[in-house]
Amino acid sequence: MELELRHLKLVHAIAEAGSLTRAATSLGVAQSAVSGQLGRIERALGGALFSRGREGARPTALGELVLGRARVVLPAVRELQDEAVRFANALSDVARFRLGGTHGPLMGALLDRLAAVHPDEPVTTHTSWSVQELCDMTASGRLDFALVGVCGESPPPSEQLQWRTVGTDPVFVMLADGHPYAGEDEVRLERLRDARWVSVPGEGCFADCFSAACARAGFTPSAMLETDPASCVHLVQVGRAAGLCRATMPPTPGLVTVPIAGTPLSWRHLLGWHPDAPAAGTAPAVLMHARAAHAEATRRNPRYARWLATHPQYGTISP
Repeated sequence: MELELRHLKLVHAIAEAGSLTRAATSLGVAQSAVSGQLGRIERALGGALFSRGREGARPTALGELVLGRARVVLPAVRELQDEAVRFANALSDVARFRLGGTHGPLMGALLDRLAAVHPDEPVTTHTSWSVQELCDMTASGRLDFALVGVCGESPPPSEQLQWRTVGTDPVFVMLADGHPYAGEDEVRLERLRDARWVSVPGEGCFADCFSAACARAGFTPSAMLETDPASCVHLVQVGRAAGLCRATMPPTPGLVTVPIAGTPLSWRHLLGWHPDAPAAGTAPAVLMHARAAHAEATRRNPRYARWLATHPQYGTISP
């Protein structure tokens, strides 16, 4: 295996975080993926890069050597990339829609709308679990727009970008359609105290907010399993877990989404762009399409549409 930039980024992330678990969170990937990749890097370089113990991960002598070079190479490559992007953006007079987003149906719906309205103009996407990566790419000009989500009333993830709210959704619980509470109009969180929980990966405070909501309900939740959306759905369908999802999740065979009493958790969809970027001129139109896509997603879930009738503070932001 030849050493690549992504390997240096991984080693640098572990050193900065001080542990593989925290590095995995910052990178938006599973801890097992970080551990496996580090093992392959260490085998390629011929020795351990970190010593691991209760205090976390500390660079070995070989690790310090690699980190010293990485701290020179990574900023230089980033500077080259940013300069090239700025140069290309300055030369381009073609309307482009380079969208970055986390995994979810809202991204696909926005992409569909833009492609339909602008059939002769390039529309591309970049998906990542890491909101910070998407913000960095938008700020540096490698993306035109970032479609991300934040927990509750959390501030936007980057001060460099201009942000507008697309919509705010409650967090519902996903249950197998045969679950005892599947037919309820809403379920109290404490009634699920014995559930195993599953959700998609993410940054920010969502996991802490969920734990705090459970604490207010009088219990400590079992460990949250983070995995991809398809695996989350499967685990719920077969009754292995209860899931957490945004209320815009479309109807899915084998499971139902149920409101949580008191709405202890919510999710805000944001569209961000750099105010000085060439794409800023198209931002109002992209925001309009993002809100239309969110409103359409709301209508596709009848339970959410009914719930909104008595909770008008949620849903799509009006123009």
